Amino acid sequence: MRRFSQRSYLVTLSEINITPLLDLAFVLLIIFVITTPLLEQSINLKLPRGGQPDKNLSKHDIRTVEISTTGVYLLDKQRLSLEQLTARLAAESHSNPNLVVYIRADEDGRYKFVANLIDQCQRNGITRYSLRTEPAK
Repeated sequence: MRRFSQRSYLVTLSEINITPLLDLAFVLLIIFVITTPLLEQSINLKLPRGGQPDKNLSKHDIRTVEISTTGVYLLDKQRLSLEQLTARLAAESHSNPNLVVYIRADEDGRYKFVANLIDQCQRNGITRYSLRTEPAK
């Protein structure tokens, strides 16, 4: 009789109860769903307001680059590729050390176009540039 009861005991052990495993999986899922948005938040910053420039700039020291939403670059209303634009800005920067590049980009445009221009400016020794915005109302 004892052998029979041991065999039935072994049979019931061979079955896996997945209810605790499902409970654990759901608890972990809930934890990850709750904590993931908290990890993606950045630091809450209050940016400073723009101040007055150190010195007044003359009009011949400023070059304005405009970037459209589609990645079209305009230098003083003339359409150029990024390579042509940076070559022209580098040449002007070497002849005029006071050169400042104003970068005007569409707010709905892709950031990579602005980043590419800033990267090319830095590679060519143009360290003075300004990202232009609309004044606050």
